[in-house]
Parts: sequence; structure tokens; C-alpha cells
Amino acid sequence: MRTEDVSAGLERGELIKGVLRINPKKYKEAFVPSPDGSADIFLDGIAARNRALNGDVVVVKVLPPEQWKVLYQNIFLGTHHFLLIMKHTPPPLDLPASTVVIIFEQKHSRAASGFLKFLPNKNFAMFSPVDHRIPRVNVPLVDCPADFVSRPGDYENVLFICRITHWPADNNFAEGRLAKTLGQAGEIEPETEGIMTEYDVDFSEFSEEVLNCLPQDLPWSIPAHELSRRRDLRKECVFTIDPATARDLDDALSCKQLSDGNFEVGVHIADVSYFVEEGSVLDQIAGKRATSVYLVQKVIPMLPRLLCEELCSLNPLTDRLTFSVIWKLSPEGKILSEWFGRTVICSCIKMSYDHAQSMIEAPDKHFSAEELPPCSTNHRIHEIKEAILNLHNIAKQLRAQRFESGALQLNQLKLSFSLDKESSMPQGCYVYQYQDSNKLVEEFMLLANMAAAHQIYRTYPELAILRRHPPPQSKMVDDLQEFCDQMGLDIDLNSSRGLHRSLNENLGNDEYAAARREVLTHMCSRAMQMASYFCTGALKDENSFHHYALNVPLYTHFTSPIRRYVDVIVHRLLAASLNCGPPLSLSLEEVHKLASHCNDRKTASKRVQELSSELFFAVFVKECGPLDSEAMVMGVLDQSFDVLVLRYGVQKRIYCNSLEGLKAVHFRKVGKRPEMTLVWEQADPSKESTQQVYYPKQLSVC
Repeated sequence: MRTEDVSAGLERGELIKGVLRINPKKYKEAFVPSPDGSADIFLDGIAARNRALNGDVVVVKVLPPEQWKVLYQNIFLGTHHFLLIMKHTPPPLDLPASTVVIIFEQKHSRAASGFLKFLPNKNFAMFSPVDHRIPRVNVPLVDCPADFVSRPGDYENVLFICRITHWPADNNFAEGRLAKTLGQAGEIEPETEGIMTEYDVDFSEFSEEVLNCLPQDLPWSIPAHELSRRRDLRKECVFTIDPATARDLDDALSCKQLSDGNFEVGVHIADVSYFVEEGSVLDQIAGKRATSVYLVQKVIPMLPRLLCEELCSLNPLTDRLTFSVIWKLSPEGKILSEWFGRTVICSCIKMSYDHAQSMIEAPDKHFSAEELPPCSTNHRIHEIKEAILNLHNIAKQLRAQRFESGALQLNQLKLSFSLDKESSMPQGCYVYQYQDSNKLVEEFMLLANMAAAHQIYRTYPELAILRRHPPPQSKMVDDLQEFCDQMGLDIDLNSSRGLHRSLNENLGNDEYAAARREVLTHMCSRAMQMASYFCTGALKDENSFHHYALNVPLYTHFTSPIRRYVDVIVHRLLAASLNCGPPLSLSLEEVHKLASHCNDRKTASKRVQELSSELFFAVFVKECGPLDSEAMVMGVLDQSFDVLVLRYGVQKRIYCNSLEGLKAVHFRKVGKRPEMTLVWEQADPSKESTQQVYYPKQLSVC
């Protein structure tokens, strides 16, 4: 289709543009979001995608209704030790079907990790990607290892990187070139490099040209003329609270009680924009990377380590440049006054979340110097503890007010690992515990981000870069509500406030309530749309700026400039708005493109982090298994079902043909609703297999 025809079709509403999502577990199914936020638009089969890959921006044409397909939802069942039954499932989805008419923008890297297969009498080999959403690729034999043709068996378990160069319209197979031999499948480093390459993560070393942008006279100290232009907070009781292993400390806190009973509370953020000059080679590479990528065993930094771990990091007992927001707050958290500006601080102590948590849990305890990290002699431990306790009390008020006003939090379980110091192999894994100390920091970071959003939008209504979160897709919400009603679950999906209350108050208090909440949180997350950065001048309706989960009109990211490029831009906008930095030079189009790019890299970074965690968990199970855990069933297909492993908080698909002792699987549709029964062999062969039917009234455990 010609470009002008596509443009005309989009204007008339005959064509729809959106980001393609391919189902990772059923790769023949793909979706594009509906512009009105209702039901997704469905693409049935590989041909309908017209060679588009996951994440590409595509233009689709909706097919006539007679070509639409009914999809059966893969949501929860109930289970018993001997039997699996699916009842009370949501109604099937009747989705508009479509076909891709043009790939508007290729977002996928066209790179994949996978395996080579030798094809006799061919001058090419077959590359099979690990990700089944990517097509198989014909690669020339000249790209393969020298002895591949004579000893193909030696490479059966070797991972390669392949890049697609061409995909003919009339062929199911693409053409490509081998880029690299990674190593043995299942090993952490080859698998990790494959993941990063596929998601286009730049993990190369920073060039000399980039490093030359950094201060060359080390050790570096703050120039006197710079100190004179800033508010000096070095004598204040300022401290950081971070994970114990963190090395890029980009936020600090301060809190002191005033004579009138109110509090002066400060959030102090590393002034990265001071070191990253706009338009420099360093700025360009930071903008291209857009985010640091956090793997289980290492971090791929957005900025050179001299900046992110030293000059910008708010390390203790060291003078550091910061951008601060300082409020006068009432004990209830009401903002009485607000100040933004460039500052200089000297953090008196590097606290871990556990250190802060111990103070919160034992407010009357006297902490000795040996129980804490090195602390400045200018501030007593008691002073630091009082500041943390006051921040905790204010944070509780702020948090309660947020959720009472309609905020929603869908935190899913996060798996963490303990690693061998030498080999970086996983030695153990556990679900990360989110504590009051985490909530304390979170509340003040949210408050600072909201304050920054209002400041830059007030000054630059056309050029501010903000973060929006649209409401969930109405069709998916309606279906989920019907499902919950059928299951006897008291879940209110009419508003973010109602949903938050339901998940925290209406799921019982038995031993499986937390697991039930986690499963429903996963289900609710599926209906949610992604939060995204945007340029305010590119969206004309101010109502669309709204952040659904936080339930606030304006929000942005200001508090993590060491690891997020958007925050660097926000710092520049703030500095220009306060006349403490260069005037703004960005155009609306530049901010719009920047926001789009940062969205892409944030999505990729999140997926890489998830895949890294999955990889380490697989290695841990292989090395330390088998592991026993109860699991809650989340969904079912005709020959498999998905479970949440309660001990580790991970989702896994269980294939019926891999279950030992399983005698039979019965799957049928009762009307339009599926039902599955698993029949197990008896331990005593003289007895007949028995069948026990369980009709769940609520989510249950196997």
C-alpha cells in the first residue's frame, strides 16, 4: 500500500496504527490496541502480521465481521490433588480481526539468539530462534563454523546470534546472517548476551571520545564558582537509603522539625545534568541508551561508571552537587510551602533499607555506631534516627491519603537471588520483601516527581515531558469483572480506588489470601495499559495527561537521572524554568521523539530484566532442584495449565504430557466454556484410578 493511501486511510479511520504484541505462549496470536481503549484488535496467524515482529508499529485494516474469531480466555481454574477442573470461566472474547497493511516503524532489533540445524544438500543452514515469535531464518553456510558441515552434532547445544536481513513476502522463512557464536545454551553469560542483543541493549564499553567528556583532573572537587551559585546544605542532616548493594546513589533525604511543629523535608537528587552537557558526545550516548539495564548479576549503565558510581553518586561524607525540592510539611503531610533549586550536600551516612527498617521497628532502641555504616561526626545517630522516624510517620500519612484519594498499586512478587561472589552463580533465591523503609522512600520520590511535573508544565506547557497512564481497557475490565462475579470474588473494578480496596480487603485472611491476591494482581495487570512518557505539546487534551494508577493529573520522572535519561531532560527543564541553567533549546518535535525513544528503551529494559531473572531461576532449579512448592493455578489450555509457584512468586506453564503418574487428560467445552480433568494413577496398582471432582467457589491451590 502506498504511503499516501495509508495516511488517507488513517485520517478516515479505515486503518488503525498501533504497537504489535505477539503472544509469547501462542505465537500465532497477535494483537494491536484499539484506539478507544476497548477490546484489542486481533491478528490471526503469521500471514496476517505481514512480516511484522513484536513491538513494531504497524498499520492494520480491520476485516469484515464474518472473519472475526472467537477467543477463549485462558484464566483461572481450580485444582485438587487428583483432579483439575475448569469452571466459571469468563465468556469468550469476540475480537475484531485484522491484517497488517504496512510496517510503519520497525522497533524490533531483527536479532535473535537460537540454534543451527544442518540441512543436507543445501548451501544454507536453518536458524531456529529461541523466541518462537521470530521466524526461522536461512543463513549461508559460509557464516557457520568451519567444521559445522562435517560435525553438526557438535553444535546442537550452541547458541548463536542471527540478524534478519530480508524476509520475502511469499516465504515463511526469513533470510539472515550469523553475527556471533555465544556459547553453550543454559550457561548464564551466553544466554545473557543473547538476551541483550535481541533487545538491542548497548553493552559495549564507552569510547574514548565519550570518556573525554568527563572531568580529567582527578580527584575532582566542586569549583568555588559553582559552590557560590548554589544553596549550601552541607551542614544539614542529609542521608541516603538504598539497597545494600547499590553503588549508583541518586537520591537523598533530609528532615528536621521546625519550632512551629511542622517539618522541613528535602529530596536531593544527583545533579547529573551538570556533568552531561547538552549536545555532547556523552549526552548523545546517554540519550541513545536512555536507561541503565539491571540484570541479576550486573548493571549495564547509562553513564560511565566514573559518573554513576563516583562523581554523581551521593556517596557518604563527600560533597556532591544536587537538585533539591524542599517542602515545609505539616505532620499530616500537607504541603505548606515548596522550594526548588540547585544545591550542594554532604550525605552523613549511607543507609540500607534494612538499617532504616530496624530503626522504624525499634523506635526506642539506642543504636550503636557498630550497628550502622560509617557516619559523619557532625550528626549523631539519634538525630538520624529521629529524622527517619519523622519521615516514616509523614510517609504513612501521605500513603494513606493517596490510596484514599484513588491511587492503585499492583505490585507483583519480585524474585531476588544470592550469588556466589566468584562465579556469580545463584546459590539461593527468595521473594524480595517490600518494607516500610521502601515505602518511606517511595512516598517522597512520588511527591518530588509530582512537584517537578507541575513546575515544568507550568513554565513550559508545550515542551514538558511527563508520564501518563491511561485507564485499563474497558472490554478486558468488563470480562474480568464478570469472571470475578462468577467466582464469588468481591472485586470492584469500577475505579482504581475500588480495585485497590478489593485486593487489600476482600480476599480473606486464610493462609492462601496472599497467593489469591497475587494471582488476581496478575490478572488485573493484564487489563492495564502501559504508562508512557509524552510531550505535553503533542497531546491536546489535558485530561489525557492523567496517571490512572497514581490518580494524579500530572506526573513525571525527576528522581533517578543516573539511570534514566528522561530525568536528565526534566532536570534541564527545571533549571531553565528556575533561571539556574541554560535556556531551553529543545523543540516540540525533539521532545516528542525523545519521549517515544525512552518509552521503547524502558520497555526493552524491563523485559531484559525479567528474562535475566527467569534465566537465573532456571539455572538455580537445574543446579539445586528439584524444588517443592505449592502452586496456585492461574490459567488452562487444552494440554497445559499455568501456575503461580507460591514459594518463589514465579509463573510457570505445566504441560500435561510431562506429569508423572498422569493416566488421562479430559478436555472439553461445556457450551463455550472449557473444562479439564486430570486423572492420576493410583499408588496401589490393584486399585482402579479414582476421580474426584472439585467445583471451586474461589481461587484454590494445587
